[in-house]
Order: sequence, then structure tokens, then C-alpha cells
Amino acid sequence: MRNTAKLSTAVLAAGALAFGLTACGSGDDSASSDYSGPLIVAASPTPHAEILDFVEKNLAKKAGLDLKVKEFQDYIVPNTATEDGSVDANYFQNQPYLDDFNAKRGTHIVPVVTVHLEPLGLYSHKVKKVDALKSGATVAVPNDAVNEARALKLLAANGLITLKDGAGNEATPQDITKNPKNLKFKEVEAAQTARSLDDVDAAVVNGNYAISAGIKPAKEALVLESAKNSPYGNFLAVKKGNEKDPRVKKLAKLLTSPEVKKFIEDKYQGSVIPSF
Repeated sequence: MRNTAKLSTAVLAAGALAFGLTACGSGDDSASSDYSGPLIVAASPTPHAEILDFVEKNLAKKAGLDLKVKEFQDYIVPNTATEDGSVDANYFQNQPYLDDFNAKRGTHIVPVVTVHLEPLGLYSHKVKKVDALKSGATVAVPNDAVNEARALKLLAANGLITLKDGAGNEATPQDITKNPKNLKFKEVEAAQTARSLDDVDAAVVNGNYAISAGIKPAKEALVLESAKNSPYGNFLAVKKGNEKDPRVKKLAKLLTSPEVKKFIEDKYQGSVIPSF
């Protein structure tokens, strides 16, 4: 039976409140040293929780790992819950996002092992080729700092815009120096980008949200992020100090096993790419 708890908005709010009450006491020495009981991992539903479910159903028992998965729809609570100990680990993010999160929120989350890449893509319900985007078209982009910058870099890499020199992981539309199509940008929550496709001319959508919306990135993207030398691999992460948790080590080994690699390749057909 699937060991996945889908959290309600009220529960998410409670987790965020708990973080607010405990954050002032954070630090390396606050990491839990109690490694008994199940390993509780926070994850985005697709593909992270699906990959973890495969591990739980097919590999964990033989490895002596009691794995439980909690699904989160957002990109904030998985880290705050890991920080305050509500969960033991999380699996949903990449390094630029984590660096930005730790810096802005004072958290102490660290990566353990990189598992996969979800290429960011530009999609449209109105045109079939990127060249068909009209002058003045509206493009939805994620509104969090790292994913917005990543979206703009994707557009720049495909000649739609030019970013000023040095525009990094906090680039915004204000960093655009050339915009030959006079594109307009609508900033929305990352989870809403796929849903915005009927309201805009195109949208840059994170791979997991595209898949959740029934979109096939490898086939339907107007342009797709290159996997070569990408810094955006998604990894298993814990609060600093818990990297040596034997349960975490077991999960890290299972997540980078040949069985998981085959599962990712077979299920996602290039829309999710193993990073190991």
C-alpha cells in the first residue's frame, strides 16, 4: 500500500508556523541524532514522490528501510519542515534554489545525492513553434527568484531575449537588454504556470508541473532546457548534521540504483532524465 500522506492546506500552514517558532534556535547542533523509526521524506508529487513510491514498493524492504513519503504542492514547506524536524529529508529541489532558500530563510539544508533533471520548457496552447509567437505576446514565468531566472535564461538561450552580462540566478525581466518581440511577462507561482496556458500566449513550466498537467515535455515543448552540464539536478536533501543518518544513506544508495534509473527512463521517456 502506498505510504503517502497528501497534506491539506491547514497542515501545511501548521508546518510553516512550527518553523517560525523554531527557526531562531536553528544550527548544526540541532540536527536530530535519533535515527530510529521510519524515514519521512517530503516530496513534490511528480516525479519525486512517484520515484520514492517505486523505491518504497520495490527496493526499500529488502534494504531494511522503512520509508514514508509526504507530498507537498509547494516549494517552501518541504525545506521548512526538514529544518524543524517535521520530516527527515526532502526531495524536490536543485542547488541554485536551495542556495537562495538557505540564504533568505536562514535554514541549514544540504544536498545528499543528485537523482534526476527535469528540463524546464516553454509551452503554448496557441502556437506550435517558438517563431510563431507574435510581437507583444504574454509569457508566464515562475515568480520565485531562481526559477524565474532559469526561465529567462531558457528564453535567452533560444534567442527570444538577451540578458545583461552577469545576470545570474536572481535575474528578473528588468535584466533584459533586448526583447525583439516585445514580450510581456506574467509572474505566477511555479505551480500555476501550466494552468495559465489558456490565459497567456506561452508559459515556462517546471518539468514536474508539466508532467502533472499531462504535458509531455520531450514532445510538446516549444523549447526545452539542455541537460548538458546543467546545475539544476534534483537531489535528496537533509538538515545539516543528518547526512550520516544510516536511513538517509540507504535511501541515497537506492535512489541511484540501476533499478531506479530504469524506472525513470521507462516511465518518463526523456521528460525526466537520470543524473547518475
